[in-house]
Amino acid sequence: MIDAHHHIWLQKDLPWLLGPEQPRIFGPYKAIMRDYTTREFLADLAGTGITKTVYVQANWAPNWYEDEVAWVQDQAGAHGTISGIVGYADFTGEDVRDQLDRLKKYPLMRGIRQQFHWHENPLYRFAEDPDLCRNASVQSNVARLADYGWSFDLQVFASQMEGAAELARACPEVTFILQHAGMKEDTTEAGHRLWSDGMKRLADCPNVVSKLSAFGTFIHRNDRQFITQMITDTEAIFGAERCLYGSNFPIEKLWTSYLELFNAFQDATKGLSKKKRSAIFNDTAARVYRL
Repeated sequence: MIDAHHHIWLQKDLPWLLGPEQPRIFGPYKAIMRDYTTREFLADLAGTGITKTVYVQANWAPNWYEDEVAWVQDQAGAHGTISGIVGYADFTGEDVRDQLDRLKKYPLMRGIRQQFHWHENPLYRFAEDPDLCRNASVQSNVARLADYGWSFDLQVFASQMEGAAELARACPEVTFILQHAGMKEDTTEAGHRLWSDGMKRLADCPNVVSKLSAFGTFIHRNDRQFITQMITDTEAIFGAERCLYGSNFPIEKLWTSYLELFNAFQDATKGLSKKKRSAIFNDTAARVYRL
């Protein structure tokens, strides 16, 4: 089985973790304001049966994007288990190829994530522009990933999904992995409708798959009922062959253990066929990240 979304980090390398009293998207970070090492992550995996993982960039300083990948590549060599790396590059400039060329020498490179999510609530906002997906330079640069055989981890809110679908259509040779099943933060009827409509737009693009991860982001707990509903709704839209499991650890260590989180996902999928469960917990990730 595969965990297709985790982070390991050194606190000194992540200035965005500073200031534990400042409100953040996940709440106070104080409990995890320390090194989270590969060794600890592997200990957290105990009892899950997970044998492969994909590391997703953890927002080191932008000018250290290569340092991050180099460090994770070394961690993989020392500890195993890390089977793919999603690095960082800035797609908003004129030509991203110089950055991509610097990363292509690392054997475990599988894709890139640049977070485009923007929200009216400043605590949920990451990108400065809500419409980066519609930016011509961004579209041109993301399309270049096809030349490297890399995917793009797409992170947007429901209100941005129409533009995200335009990006996916503009880059038909690139596989897009939607982060956290679209980061559903509004659970009202209107919010669910906006999310569902956006997810259907993205699912209409055959080069988009959805990651089932980080469902505790806005509720700050391991809610089995919410996890079950998110998996049920997302699988109904994308199909299991276009869904993959991810943990978003250690962030969710703020409110749960890895085993408790993983068991919640296992229980939420008990009603699915063996083939569908295999797709969600192994096959889709193995395919899109080439593991």
